[in-house]
This record gives sequence, C-alpha cells and structure tokens, in this order.
Amino acid sequence: MFDESEQVDARLVGGGADADERAVEAALRPRTLGEFIGQERLREQLSLVLDAARGRGRSADHILLSGPPGLGKTTLAMIVATEMGVPLRITSGPAIQHAGDLAAILSSISEGEVLFFDEIHRTARPAEELLYTAMEDFRVDVVVGKGPGATAIPLELPPFTLVGATTRTGLLPGPLRDRFGFTGHLELYEPKELEQVLYRSAGLLSVELREDGAREIAGRSRGTPRIANRLLRRVRDFAEVRADAVVTGDIARAALEVFEVDEIGLDRLDRAVLAALCKNFGGGPVGLGTLAVAVAEERETVEEVAEPFLVRAGLLARTPRGRVATPAAWAHLGMTVPQHAPFSTNAEPDLFSVADGE
Repeated sequence: MFDESEQVDARLVGGGADADERAVEAALRPRTLGEFIGQERLREQLSLVLDAARGRGRSADHILLSGPPGLGKTTLAMIVATEMGVPLRITSGPAIQHAGDLAAILSSISEGEVLFFDEIHRTARPAEELLYTAMEDFRVDVVVGKGPGATAIPLELPPFTLVGATTRTGLLPGPLRDRFGFTGHLELYEPKELEQVLYRSAGLLSVELREDGAREIAGRSRGTPRIANRLLRRVRDFAEVRADAVVTGDIARAALEVFEVDEIGLDRLDRAVLAALCKNFGGGPVGLGTLAVAVAEERETVEEVAEPFLVRAGLLARTPRGRVATPAAWAHLGMTVPQHAPFSTNAEPDLFSVADGE
C-alpha cells in the first residue's frame, strides 16, 4: 500500500504520480521485458538474471532499481514477477514506520514471491535493520514483550525476491545496498525512444497519432515516459474538443501552449524561476530563499521540484554563492547575456570554486 501522505509533484511535467494516475498508468504498462521500450542495457542485464534464476529453479536475487521518477521502476518490478511466474506484493518505504509493519508483511510472504519496495530509502531505521536478516538469511526475529523480559523468536521465511526502487541511492545505507544481488540504474529516455512509447500508448488509448505529433510531444517530455503519456492524454483531450481528434504537430503545439508546456518541457514554475533569476537578479548569484520569495513558492518546492530539471537541462547552476543562470537560460528567455552576468567574460573566477552553496 502506498502512503497517501507522500508528497507528489502534481505538475503536468512532474515525474511523480498520485493514486489516480497510477490507475491510468496500469492500463499502459508493458507486461514483459520484450514489450518494455528503452533501457536496452538494463533490460539485457535483467533478462540474464531472471533467465538464470528460472534455469536453476530458484528465486531471483534481490534487485535494486534507481533513477528519477517516471522512468519505469514500478513497471520493471511487475515485469520481474510476471517473467518469474510468481505473485507480486507492493509496499513503500513511507508506509513502513515500525519493524512490526514489515514483520507482518514478511511473515505472510509465499515462496518465490516478489516484494516490491517503492522509495525504499524512506524506510524507518528499525524496519530497515529487520530487512538485513530477511534479505540475507530469509529470517526475521520477532520480539515478544518489552524491557528485560523481551524475547526474540526467530521466524524462518521462504525464499523471495525483494525489488527495491529509489530515486536517491545515496540515502540508502551501505549494508542495505550490499544485500542486493543486482543493481540497475534507469537513464532518461531519448526523444526517439519516447516516440516509440507514445505510439504504443496511442494504440492502447485509441488515439490517432501522427509522426510530427509524436515528435512534438516527445521533445517536451523531459526524457520521461510518464510525462510523455500524461502529455499525450492532455493533447488527446484538446484534439477531441477543438480539432478532428487527430494528433498532429500543430495540434500538439497548440494544446501544450494551452497547458503552458514550452518546446523543451518547461512549465510555468520553471520559467518563473528563470525569469526571476535573469530579470530580477541579473542572472545571479542569488540565494535559494530569495529566489523562492521572488516566485512566491516554498524553498523546498523550488529546490526539489523546479531545480533538478533546470540543472540537468543546463539552464541553471548551483554555486557556492547561490543560483546562477547559464547563457542557455538567457537564450531560452530570448534575452542577451549582459556583461555583468556570472557567465559573461567578466565573471568572477572563484564563482564555482567550492561545493554547492545555499
């Protein structure tokens, strides 16, 4: 069960998904590795791991999947269960706050079952330590009683496969990382791969998608299949209401202009951050708190929601003295880089001399 209190990026170009969108995604998910588009190297590695396990007649090694949200970690966990022909059980780190919560799940697990642990880095420490023996020795110690009279009763578990998913591998303790037999990282998709995702989804949604329409949507999807599928559904709505229900390049551009998603996938918040940085503060450097006030958002929203893609796209840099707009940011806003801007020829030489600042 997923924790409903978990914060989700609800923007049209956000990588997160709420419960309603997960239900929609379920109809679009590929069922086998052969249907899964992109991530060729990871698919090949995972196929070898699963084929070897099936050949030995044993459960697959524990698997850790990492990468930004929306790339297919949950889908791959479901595919692992399907390929192995075993049941799948789903939980998440925020939902496991006590060791007893995890013990209850593990004690009812069946032989060979796949346990998918989303956002595993957010698991409470007591439950995390219980995972160590469960993963390595297939055993949990259930503590009965309190204080000096407490007794640990060992409970043997049948062999199972834990598939952990995380967007922040660095937050996983070393002992937990080491207990995974296979670790795979999902990379952002290329536009051509996203076009294949869109054609497949369009077929499942009965949407007539032209080549130029797929290209237009893929270019604004920030390298993320979840965002591509979300944009496709919104463009479909526009095409059905204001056009002839055929998604062409012109229709996609018009639709995404209505939804304020520009040609490289920036939305209102992204552009507001860049505009404040360039127009209000001359390109920076400016502190995170000041930038957040300028766009009327919380610091965490700017840092966790807007900045990751802006940094990846080369539009913003985090420096010891604050946030700085790159020449690409000025160009995207249709502005000329002023002489005093940090990335001009007059930039101070020590601007990037130490680790990220505020």
